[in-house]
Amino acid sequence: MKLLVHFATFAKTEFMSRKGRGKKKAVITPESVKEQVLAIISKSPAQGFNYKQISKRLNINDPSERKMVSDILRELSESGTIEEINKGKYRAKVRRGYITGTVDMTRMGYGFVKSEDIEEDVFVAARNLRTALHGDKVKVLLLPRRKGSRPEGEVVEIIERWRNTFVGTVEIMPNFAFLIPDNRNMPFDLFIPSSKLNGARQGQKAVAKITDWNTGSKNPVAEIVEVLGEPGLHETEMHAILAEFELPYRFTEEVEKDAETIRSGITTDEIKTRRDFRQVFTLTIDPADAKDFDDALSLKKLDNGNWEVGVHIADVTYYVKQGSLTEEEAKQRATSVYLVDRVVPMLPERLSNNICSLNPSEDKLTYSAVFELNEKSEILNEWYGRTIINSNRRFSYEEVQEIIDKGEGELRDEILVLHKLAQNLRTRRYAGGAFSFEKVEVQFDLDDEGRPLGIKFRQMGTANQLIEEFMILANLKVAELVGKKMKGKTFVYRVHDKPDPEKISDFSHFITRFGYKLIDDDVTSLPKSMNKLLGSIAGKKEQNIIETLALRAMAKAVYSTDNIGHYGLALKYYTHFTSPIRRYPDMMVHRLLTSYLDGGKPEEKGKFEKLCEHSSKMERLATEAERASIKYKQVEFMSDKTGKEFEGIISGVTEWGLYVEIIENQCEGMINVRELDDDYYEYDEENYCLRGRSGGKVYTLGDKITIEVVKADLQKKQLDYRLARPRQ
Repeated sequence: MKLLVHFATFAKTEFMSRKGRGKKKAVITPESVKEQVLAIISKSPAQGFNYKQISKRLNINDPSERKMVSDILRELSESGTIEEINKGKYRAKVRRGYITGTVDMTRMGYGFVKSEDIEEDVFVAARNLRTALHGDKVKVLLLPRRKGSRPEGEVVEIIERWRNTFVGTVEIMPNFAFLIPDNRNMPFDLFIPSSKLNGARQGQKAVAKITDWNTGSKNPVAEIVEVLGEPGLHETEMHAILAEFELPYRFTEEVEKDAETIRSGITTDEIKTRRDFRQVFTLTIDPADAKDFDDALSLKKLDNGNWEVGVHIADVTYYVKQGSLTEEEAKQRATSVYLVDRVVPMLPERLSNNICSLNPSEDKLTYSAVFELNEKSEILNEWYGRTIINSNRRFSYEEVQEIIDKGEGELRDEILVLHKLAQNLRTRRYAGGAFSFEKVEVQFDLDDEGRPLGIKFRQMGTANQLIEEFMILANLKVAELVGKKMKGKTFVYRVHDKPDPEKISDFSHFITRFGYKLIDDDVTSLPKSMNKLLGSIAGKKEQNIIETLALRAMAKAVYSTDNIGHYGLALKYYTHFTSPIRRYPDMMVHRLLTSYLDGGKPEEKGKFEKLCEHSSKMERLATEAERASIKYKQVEFMSDKTGKEFEGIISGVTEWGLYVEIIENQCEGMINVRELDDDYYEYDEENYCLRGRSGGKVYTLGDKITIEVVKADLQKKQLDYRLARPRQ
């Protein structure tokens, strides 16, 4: 099909700048638009696009021009360059034959392969997995597809194993043993020869490593590499969670010895090379139970009436040298891990809690971003470099919050000035389009043996905001310094992509059930509308579920050397500079910044991109481990409450049942569809509900219901509920 006549009209369209005077006009041709259309589709090969979505990305609003885009899509489809997947919706042409992707395994033994080569997940029967396991990167042969059926394939190569160790319970037989994995996505028990038990006893929790598995064997062969202890004990279960995500819970003797060799003293010669802030008022604000302090704020009134605020960060890279065992360990860990009862630090305690920690009344080496601000918190001057400080006082968030609320207390004048400046920054940030997500944090009261006595929730107050705003400011300005003023230099950015429009549309549709709506679900105006929604649900029973689903609709922030900006913060430049004690990317940022401030050449991009990918991966694992520890303690907390009734909200709907979150403690459990015995219920995915076939009763995401606790399974970290029976 030939492009229609109106293309000629479009070719004459002239685009000018807003002022337009004296500017050379650019002529846009149909061929150039076709190239842009192909570029958009090629960049997201699994995503489908219609002409409206393409036009929006090209900022085309004129009806005739949008019609032209529609014709281009149709021509590309008819020529075989792209394919039409639904009426008027197109995507990149799928390469037939082989795809590569990641296995999503089910407990039943079959799996799905998610791939960028094809939009739909590819079903792989258990017999066709060829020993591939959950998370493995595989090459799959696509099988002939029947009309109307989902794509199906078979694994022909395991490109990369996601893991080869598993946590589980030891079952000992007369001549051999098995490890029954805790992981729900692992459908096979591990065969353990008696000679490979390594001291593990019946019923103990242990870690096993796969040593052999050929395609003819039903079960992989493994050996016990670590005995964790008796199940149900607090220490055993916390260590099991860390092992499940392949996270360490102790340092090797070699790393500890290396950390002991690091000198803690500060020489006079070193002080001379630094800007001295020891006589400037400085404080730290952290959680009451914090043991490491990696950031401090200083405040000084200047002669011109402005304020000098210093954001001082522990100078970890001064002590941890590249190539050392401590450095390599930090690189591999990439982050500290926060479980319900402990911090598993990235650096040995001698560094994290002592040498590098900005403890009060001690001279400490720091890396600083120093700003001159006026009363409106506008930046007039900025400086970056290595410093030395001596913190006057360590505050907890609770102490500072009381001073802000009451307007009185120790060092009230300094704290209230910092509070005012921070709130100015915050107001301007939200006016610029930043999101206002402040998720409630679940915390536990634990007894001496780690048993949960109660559940409480902590929300951010203005004391938290005081620190947050100055940390964001430092992160932003450091990223701007390198990315904007030192163009072409490799750097580590914290990036956050725009959300998927379809996910936002689904979320917008869902919240109408509660009587809310997004004024405009377009990504450009989304922050303002989302912030208004989040403000309106504060303190209401549906707050947690709506906030959770809103966050799921967003992209995940990651580390990258390619700067695409931070959508959630509405910033074009952003990095992580302020927490080098607990994040390896901040150490990378400190080293790169030092090099560039000294006139160094751009570093190798590929090397740092790999480190960014590893850091993002370890951050995800740490987050999953934290959630697992919270889930375990929630199940443990509910274990003595079987038969009791609670008010809950339906937080998830699947074909196998309803997930329900108890309002008073946010403990989520499941009502199996078999428990809904008054009718035959069918899953309506589009409307997030189960609907009774005969009576028409509907259970919908967000509905408030009363449940009864049936079972608390600690091994599976699972709560089973059922609908509470009507009282007689």
